Amino acid sequence: MNEKFEHLIERVGLLMDRLERVLPQPLSAPDWSASIAFRYRKRSSGHGTLEPVRHVGAIALADLQEIDGQKEKIQRNTLQFVQGLPANNVLLTGARGTGKSSLIKACLNAYAAQGLRLIEVDKADLVDLPDIVEVVADLPHKFIVFCDDLSFEDGEPGYKALKSILDGSVAAATANVLIYATSNRRHLLPEYMKENLSYTHTADGEVHPGEGVEEKISLSERFGLWVSFYPFSQDEYLAIVDQWLGSFGIAPPACTAAHADALVWALERGSRSGRVAYQFARDFAGRRPADGP
Repeated sequence: MNEKFEHLIERVGLLMDRLERVLPQPLSAPDWSASIAFRYRKRSSGHGTLEPVRHVGAIALADLQEIDGQKEKIQRNTLQFVQGLPANNVLLTGARGTGKSSLIKACLNAYAAQGLRLIEVDKADLVDLPDIVEVVADLPHKFIVFCDDLSFEDGEPGYKALKSILDGSVAAATANVLIYATSNRRHLLPEYMKENLSYTHTADGEVHPGEGVEEKISLSERFGLWVSFYPFSQDEYLAIVDQWLGSFGIAPPACTAAHADALVWALERGSRSGRVAYQFARDFAGRRPADGP
């Protein structure tokens, strides 16, 4: 009888071990000294982990050209945050490839020595932000929760979760956490022509959006700071090309001679963006040893 009972206890123990591996576990702190940037990853088992980014891009604020106004706003807000002063959650919107994500990474590099850290979270995992905040709340560092290329389709669960977070139920109550998000959509949701029909006009000429439009606006307006980015002109694009070519050691005369090729490169890609300028510079600099001076 005792033998059967012991066997039963052993099987129950094995079953409990399996259940513990399957059930979601509390988020544990990573080795914060391993990096200045971390990614939140959700495994198929439901376990969330904070993984250090082993190789953080070395981009600097000085590398980002032709966005001085946007750079000043983001840098000022980030410095206030690092210094323990009031600062805002930030939404960076506008044309693709104009430096939105790069600007956040450059700020991280600029202020990491002063205790700034970054945690990248995918929009699908925003519902787990309270767990992330709990892990970092008592640390001396300042954390930017970074959501890149953020946008929602109607009905996605992360939309309402982010609204709740920005309202202050979690993030605003923690002085060492801010949310920085980039998006190509100003209001983070798709907008349709039929929604214009919901606007109403009062007798004195005021225009009021309908409920559907108000719902779309309500998320983006919860970010305290909006920073817009715009497509570059030809001269701005070529200035960025020169900057990146110079960073690869290309002499100014060769940079000027490369302008025609740089414009063709942009035309083939249908965009004069900072990203396209950087890609051209890498290609051009890579071909220089073969082409000769």
